[in-house]
Amino acid sequence: MKTALVVGGTGPTGPHIVNGLLEREFNVTILHTGAHESEAIPEKVEHIHTDPFDAEKTKNALGNRTFDLAIVMYGRLRELAALLAGRTEKFVSVGGVPAYTGWGDADALWPAGMRVPTRETARLVVDEPPGFGVNRKVANIGQSEVVVLRHHPTGSHLRYPWIYGPGQVGPREWKIVRRILDGRQRLVLPDGGASLQAAAFGPNAAAAVLAVIDGGDIASGQIYNVCDEWTPTLLQWVEIIADALNHQFEIINIPWEFATVSHHLTLRGTPHHRVTSSDKALFELGYRDVVDPVDALAATARHLAANPIERGSGTERSLGDRFDYAGEDRLIEAWLEATKHIPDVASEVDPGFVDRYAADFDDSKRTGWTTIR
Repeated sequence: MKTALVVGGTGPTGPHIVNGLLEREFNVTILHTGAHESEAIPEKVEHIHTDPFDAEKTKNALGNRTFDLAIVMYGRLRELAALLAGRTEKFVSVGGVPAYTGWGDADALWPAGMRVPTRETARLVVDEPPGFGVNRKVANIGQSEVVVLRHHPTGSHLRYPWIYGPGQVGPREWKIVRRILDGRQRLVLPDGGASLQAAAFGPNAAAAVLAVIDGGDIASGQIYNVCDEWTPTLLQWVEIIADALNHQFEIINIPWEFATVSHHLTLRGTPHHRVTSSDKALFELGYRDVVDPVDALAATARHLAANPIERGSGTERSLGDRFDYAGEDRLIEAWLEATKHIPDVASEVDPGFVDRYAADFDDSKRTGWTTIR
């Protein structure tokens, strides 16, 4: 029987990968700290408990063992890649999409903002010239990819985006779920929630990893983006979560520069989009979402409502949301007061643009091709 080592394995994607390997008749061993266990992992899976961030401890824990497949999702990737060189037939690693230039600093690009969508051929932080400003953590993510393929030329690397779903470390959806549980009716969205942030539901990300394994030689030496097949806008994201919990918000549309109370909802410091493309995995490996994002977000919302995060806990504080409802209300009232005269002016200067393809457009009285009334 083929053997597989999974470093990590108990996070939001790990159990799905482990069970996928079992279905593919692998004898699976997971190496992790043991601090978190998953009931979704069968008892027949071997556990090695050690610190994947300590190469020496990991080396001692593994001894002289070799594996047909190694999937590294946790720990010090560069050190583990070196440690497992020559000890596995196939090496698969998971890193992050911040390896792309502009992910952490959209203004580093011209025009400002990453290309939509960002594909695997986009600029990488490791290719920038000396002196180019790169966050230290981002630089490490990029360098880890280089080291992985140096030690494992036939390996495969996957770039994870924000992962959501049960088991996620930083449940971004809690920001909306808590407001629903607290009975909030109004919600400030920067630019009306038009921004895009690529993400992947845990089972979908796992399916991408398994698609790489199933791809065999096709995936050899390749890097793949991981993300849901389509990306909802911030507004759609809110609407899906709210609908799952039978709630409806009054959306307060405030320009980015003034919507400071809600910048944290976008997970970044600028209004630019972050949209990766999963096309390469789609067309080369046949990847498909296991769960549509609408259903995935709804399931995540219901899970968080049934298993709420402790208010004021370290997990909640790590989300960067102060849940300062009084401050939000102050901003809303100030915005409404400052803009109360704008609707009248907007109506006066409206040229009467008409979308000729809208369902309510009546072309029976059309006398020309004009789109202005």
